[in-house]
Amino acid sequence: MNPHTLNPRTLNPRTLNPRLLAGATALALPLLLAGPVPASVAEPSSASASASASACALPGRTGWTDEGHTTDTTQFQQPLGTKHVLMLFVDFPDAPGTGDLADYYDQLAPAADWMRQDSYGRTRLDITPLDRWLHLPQDSGSYGFQRGISFEQHEAYVRQAVEAAGPDVDFSRYDLLYIVPTRNASAISFSPTYLYDPAATGIVAGGTRIKWAVTFGQDMYRWGPKVADHETSHTFGLPDLYAFDGPDTHRHVGGWDVMGLISGPAPQHLGWERWKLGWIDDRQVACLPTTGSRTVRLDAIERPGGTKIAVIRTGETTAYVAESRRAVGGDASACSTGVLIYRVDTSVQTGYGPVRVVNGNPTATAPEGCRPLDLAAYRPGQSFTDPDTGVRIDIRQRGPLTDTITVSRR
Repeated sequence: MNPHTLNPRTLNPRTLNPRLLAGATALALPLLLAGPVPASVAEPSSASASASASACALPGRTGWTDEGHTTDTTQFQQPLGTKHVLMLFVDFPDAPGTGDLADYYDQLAPAADWMRQDSYGRTRLDITPLDRWLHLPQDSGSYGFQRGISFEQHEAYVRQAVEAAGPDVDFSRYDLLYIVPTRNASAISFSPTYLYDPAATGIVAGGTRIKWAVTFGQDMYRWGPKVADHETSHTFGLPDLYAFDGPDTHRHVGGWDVMGLISGPAPQHLGWERWKLGWIDDRQVACLPTTGSRTVRLDAIERPGGTKIAVIRTGETTAYVAESRRAVGGDASACSTGVLIYRVDTSVQTGYGPVRVVNGNPTATAPEGCRPLDLAAYRPGQSFTDPDTGVRIDIRQRGPLTDTITVSRR
């Protein structure tokens, strides 16, 4: 399966700016603390907590979307604050626009509420529709959307939509475009994300460089508004967590993250990604960068405040992460609750398992609507060990929205 996010590094023969490999540290951005750290966690002072947490921040090594903290904010969109989104509606000679434009807008607009909740209010989508059909010059089947679209084809599609909007649209007011085709354009089958190539001329409208766009397809009616959250997260630098190869597309994270199975039962972003995006900050991260042991009370990631993740670093680009998950908020349909444990490897490319959830209940029978990996959450009395790295995680206690664990590495 090909990635949703089209990578000019692989699809475009042009050589990109080497700054893409250097990146910029997302954690250097000014952040607002989502809530106080509970006293029972007994974390050190904010200065030492910050230094400790940064010892567990892993660098990206793929030069593209990955789970590393060194996100290049030249190539990718800064994830914090209000993102002003312009929604364009397009039709084609072989598929004239049909239906009420308000219905198309309503299909995707709830993505704003979901993003606000998922980010604890730190990222907001302000979506403005341009209420008219924009007529593109080519038939819908000519753009190559049948999972084989090239970067050049995709850029041409975005350019034509921008040109059709006309000179009266001030694109400098917007951070991101949502391009929505008429529903009867069946050839526009899926929803890739356009990420600009900073080394090329690209798309310019009225002096404004068009850097990021989500071009929606027929799958928006399958996935619903969360497809907008998934694709917008690519503009923030997040990779796909579903598998591009093999028979089981969702074998790495199941339904635990919107970057995996968009319609999964517990699709809110993993705590590790919330840290990468700046939705939680260093004082909400319990870090074990070397050998040793510590006991941590984790507060459920579905609610703001408290310590969100425990990270045990195991190498230059690898770590185990534990977080508390509950069936509330966007995860209300979670198939299991408790401590979710997963391995992060920031050297692994998008679509090939940069995050892999550890199944704490591999012999459990998944009920209807759940996958075996959706039952992965650990409960008190259970432990996880990795003899290769010397990591051990013991689940001690459980509260309504908390889990207490001991993490160690020998």
